[in-house]
Amino acid sequence: LCRIFSDVDGDLTVHVDGQSFLLHKVHTFQIAVSLTFLEFATAILFWCLQITCFPLVSRSGRFWKMANESRNPDLSRLELHGVPGGAEAFELAAKFCYGTNFEITPNNVAKLRCIAEYLEMSEQYKECNLIARTDTYLDEIVSQSVEKSLEVLCACDGLHPMVEDVGLLDRCINAIANNVSKEQLVSGLAHLECDSRSEKMHCQYWWVEELSVLNIELYKRVITAMRRKGVRSDSIIQSIVHYAQNTLKDSQKQQPWDFGVVVGDKQRVIVEVLVGLLATEKITSVPLYFLFGILRMAVEVDAGLSCKQELERRIGFQLELASLDDLLIPSLQTSDSVFDVDTVHRILVNFLKRNDEEDSEESSQCSHESQGLKSISHSSVLKVGRLIDGYLAEIAPDPYLKLPKFVALIQLLPEYARVIDDGIYRAIDIYLKAHPSMTESECKKLCKLIDCQKLSQEASNHAAQNDRLPLQMIIRVLYYEQIQLKSTISGNDCEASFSQRMVSSSSVAYAAISPRDNYASLRRENRELKLEISRMRVRLSELEKEQAFMKQGMGDNRSAEHSRAFFTSISKGISKIAIFGPTHGKHWKSTRKSQGSDGKSRRRQRQSVSQKY
Repeated sequence: LCRIFSDVDGDLTVHVDGQSFLLHKVHTFQIAVSLTFLEFATAILFWCLQITCFPLVSRSGRFWKMANESRNPDLSRLELHGVPGGAEAFELAAKFCYGTNFEITPNNVAKLRCIAEYLEMSEQYKECNLIARTDTYLDEIVSQSVEKSLEVLCACDGLHPMVEDVGLLDRCINAIANNVSKEQLVSGLAHLECDSRSEKMHCQYWWVEELSVLNIELYKRVITAMRRKGVRSDSIIQSIVHYAQNTLKDSQKQQPWDFGVVVGDKQRVIVEVLVGLLATEKITSVPLYFLFGILRMAVEVDAGLSCKQELERRIGFQLELASLDDLLIPSLQTSDSVFDVDTVHRILVNFLKRNDEEDSEESSQCSHESQGLKSISHSSVLKVGRLIDGYLAEIAPDPYLKLPKFVALIQLLPEYARVIDDGIYRAIDIYLKAHPSMTESECKKLCKLIDCQKLSQEASNHAAQNDRLPLQMIIRVLYYEQIQLKSTISGNDCEASFSQRMVSSSSVAYAAISPRDNYASLRRENRELKLEISRMRVRLSELEKEQAFMKQGMGDNRSAEHSRAFFTSISKGISKIAIFGPTHGKHWKSTRKSQGSDGKSRRRQRQSVSQKY
């Protein structure tokens, strides 16, 4: 039993949420009319003293109505239900009615404002009543400060729906947005006063950390109000990132199966609301690492489809900036692969969709530019190609990875996204090693995705000796390797005719010779071609030595021995150069024949010299 005023015995007990308050009621005029004149005067005087000393009924419209509407003149007990703020708020309101001093603070002003509305403590019953006192405090103290407005908002938990009815939430939210907008206007002064970049960020966006104390619904309303007031987009995004890091950091330390129903629902709501707040921001303005982090959380808490699609779209439109670790998103399906391949597949689809839209419509380019996106360059496509090849190699060892998903991801990228197919070959080789139970037809289907003409020399050498590959694949590798070796020897001019000749002859050879014999024949020919290239290199080194000797002979013309060595080296050099180009000698002879009659004696002399040496 709580006594607010203990000098006079109480005659009214009020029960609020299981707690009793001993208060005082006012003797009404109807009780005193049956008394004598002296008693009537005494009762009037006592009644006035009661109004002065015990003004609960005089300040509260609800108590006044309950006292007058009661049929029991000896009313001594009241029970209040649904009191906003509970017994604590009612005690403060009772102290205010009795004139007991207490301080109004940001922590209790919300309760006082709601209990004042509940007890109808307006100016209609008494001047400077509790409603007016709390409104004055809110306008003069709370609305001038972001910190105090946030304290009031945090104190509003458990006061619904009364806190909405009195407009307290909207008043504090608008106060925060107004104060932040004012801070933005004077941010230039903060730039001048702060030296380092970190201090500048603290001067401009000091309120970012403060907003993290709000629950997700209030935070959403604050961010919406800030946008209406014109607060900068970069500061809003920074606030969203900071809020997500603070509210979701505890769940990141837990395993998904450790989430309870309530915790899982709470985390899912936070993720979906934050993604909804990002929907109006430019795609490039949101950090990519944050998008991948929030996407992982969306997968873990099983967020809505629209939430995941928005994140996948934003990531796909700037996929060239991602890293391999970003794509390794764990899968929650126990019977599925270790990593979420379907999500990566959808992200890649969004990237290619953006590329197709830019190629087809100019209007889409304008919309992409409004989102802060540049046109996709070929280098960006190549980056994504290397990224996906690395991702394929990472997921290939997973024994639970289904072949259709693996093949679909390989086929999704266009041919121009890969300059060489070494990445695909490495991923497929790892997949074959991790899945030894694959049938021969499945192996052939998978290996057909490799373009043997786009393999490097190192990859071709490895593939030619890889026992995990089908025999037809190895033959194809050796065949194209042979074409490259022939091209190296014969030159680029003979490449086309040689390829046609090989194609026409290979069809007959493949029909007449078994695959195993054809495989041995191709390897033998490749070894011979490599040996021929080695011989050519030796000849080339000899020519380089002869050229050096020729230059030395041309520099010394003082002796006949040097002249003879000079002509001898020329004749030897010409005979060896004829191996690479027989037309050089003919051109030299035709040039000599075209000379005039004045040079006949000189020609005879040179012919005799050549015969002599």
